[in-house]
Amino acid sequence: MKRTETIEDLKGWFLREVQRRWPLALGSLSLRHGPCIRANCSTCASGQGHASYALSGRMGRRRTSLYVPDELDPEVQRAVEHGRQLQELMREASQRYLAALKRERGLGRAFRRKAE
Repeated sequence: MKRTETIEDLKGWFLREVQRRWPLALGSLSLRHGPCIRANCSTCASGQGHASYALSGRMGRRRTSLYVPDELDPEVQRAVEHGRQLQELMREASQRYLAALKRERGLGRAFRRKAE
């Protein structure tokens, strides 16, 4: 972080970092084992269940779970990791944004001196 970073500098940095992290997904990817709908399934009868991936998360207050085909698992896992990175990026951006905003408004040092 530069001491002279402007809000526009910060916006450019943030948008470049978000673009580098595409695709994005929030939630968690898990491998589940469950029964199928077929009668007399030997896998279900053995107690193993059928493995499938699910992307779990929230939509507002509701919990959601979406089926993920096996061949899409690596791509979705990468998107989930990028989503976690984006959350960290937003934390960093919020601190940098406030610092830049204070500097641009001339509140940085003067505000700290008054508080002391």
